[in-house]
Amino acid sequence: MLKFLWRRLALTIPTFIALMFVTFVAIRLVPGDPVEVRVGERGISPERLAQFRHELGLDQPVWKQFIDYMGQLLQGDFGTSLATNQKVLTEFAALFPATLELSLFAMLFAALIGLPAGTIAAARRGSLYDQTLMGLSVTGYSMPIFWWGLLLIMFVGERWGLTPVSGRIDLIKYYFEPVTGFMVIDAWLSGQEGAVLDALHHLVLPGIVLGTVPLAVIARMTRSAMLEVLGEDYVRTARAKGLPAWRVVGLHALRNALIPVVTVIGLQVGALMAGAVLTETIFSWPGVGKWLIESIGRRDYPALQGGVMLVSSVVIGVNLVVDLTYGLINPRIRHG
Repeated sequence: MLKFLWRRLALTIPTFIALMFVTFVAIRLVPGDPVEVRVGERGISPERLAQFRHELGLDQPVWKQFIDYMGQLLQGDFGTSLATNQKVLTEFAALFPATLELSLFAMLFAALIGLPAGTIAAARRGSLYDQTLMGLSVTGYSMPIFWWGLLLIMFVGERWGLTPVSGRIDLIKYYFEPVTGFMVIDAWLSGQEGAVLDALHHLVLPGIVLGTVPLAVIARMTRSAMLEVLGEDYVRTARAKGLPAWRVVGLHALRNALIPVVTVIGLQVGALMAGAVLTETIFSWPGVGKWLIESIGRRDYPALQGGVMLVSSVVIGVNLVVDLTYGLINPRIRHG
């Protein structure tokens, strides 16, 4: 198992290097000058402008800037934001709990609906329910996040007034100092009546929007895995013994079909992080995704580079854990 672990860790090193290079180059292709973030629109002498460029290292060749940045990363320094003059790691640590809370809620929503929906579809293969579910899953997977989010805001939030459309909690009714960064937990710790429900209320719309794509993937993967397992000999034997259908499907078949489904759930973390960028922007959710979008508008190179690297580190780390877990469950994976 240790050899398998080192082999997987070794594969992440070139991934990080390639990711750093692509991120570094892509950010510099965005039109605009990051020096303007510091100097603004006021007049400035060419000498002072050259000094700012030298301080930021922008007067160096791109390859030299990349090597210097890699050296900073090896020391754990993700840079300092040009807009706020704060450490990128500090800003990320303050904003990441909001993104993580939204992602966990979205994944919980996707799993709680996707697993039973896919299981029932497999048990009723070819029925109207099965065909309807597959059609809805394809639609959900193909639906653009920004369009789906705007639709929910327009109808559920504005026209019907069922849920809030922005923020994490009603700051007029409830105010408390953050402890964990997770609004639901902090609302519970504050002891204010109704604060937890209000925080959950704010999670509904962005959680549904962000969880729609993982929901479709989980439902389809559960159905596919269940159809394969339901054709196994031990399932037919259980049915021949006269066991109830719910016991055969829910206990014997579903338990063995969960291995690929759990793997897919873990791999959906990357999709959640990517979808969080648009979701947080649409719903004014103060998380990492919204922060990255704002950093693009400000041409804040250090915040963009550090933010993308930190988010990518989280995604790669989760994928590595899922990979190792899969190796523990199935020994043929780690010995292959």
